[in-house]
Amino acid sequence: MADKIRCAHILVEKFTQAEEILKLLQSGADFAKTAAEKSTCPSRRRGGDLGYFGHGVMVRPFEQVAFALQKGQLSNVVKSEFGYHIIKRLD
Repeated sequence: MADKIRCAHILVEKFTQAEEILKLLQSGADFAKTAAEKSTCPSRRRGGDLGYFGHGVMVRPFEQVAFALQKGQLSNVVKSEFGYHIIKRLD
């Protein structure tokens, strides 16, 4: 298992918003551009890129999904205390 991974995410307040965004991404929308336009997280300025992080840094629901993804893979909608995430594993 990787010690550190690099992910990007899109964070929104409502599940329905996250579902719509996921459908856009699955139909070929650019992740970074979509994050810049739709995410409420400050990481949107970097296309949602959160950089490299290890275990114990992110909230548990986010971390569990992020570490299970393969490089280039998108998650389904993930709920955390911050809202609803769509995660993309970059590296």
